Amino acid sequence: MPPKFDPNEIKVIYLRCTGGEFGATSALVPKTGPLGLSPKEVCDNIARATGDWKGLRITVRLIIQNRQARIEMVPSASALIIKALKEPPRNRKKQKNIKHSGNITFDEIVDIAQQVRHRSLARECSGTIKKILESTPSGGCGVDGRHPHDIVDDINSGAVE
Repeated sequence: MPPKFDPNEIKVIYLRCTGGEFGATSALVPKTGPLGLSPKEVCDNIARATGDWKGLRITVRLIIQNRQARIEMVPSASALIIKALKEPPRNRKKQKNIKHSGNITFDEIVDIAQQVRHRSLARECSGTIKKILESTPSGGCGVDGRHPHDIVDDINSGAVE
């Protein structure tokens, strides 16, 4: 028998899913079943809420209170970088091992750093910006036509604030 819980208590569940779709309801059943939620409804709500992130892997936070689920997106830095490249959505089942290419501006990097700042362990915002700049080559893009490591060197030397 599952443990009893207070329906007014707030429960938080983190899920990793692909934007615009949520494939396996079987992954949700053990998490949402004891809370009195329908897994199919939750999957449909997640698919609707993550429509802007179509084709990208994104973390979703389910906040459950009074048998109602509220959905919030918790995008990673790499998902934000790929979204900043403004590439068209792709079909994950047909296109494999895609290489991202393009340039994003330093202002977009700063915006991404401000969105991820509260989850970063860096002491200063410049540390968060450097972490994001170091993850851009894995995303396959440059920053203002330059290699991201050159901009990290400029931040370390004090040329860029």
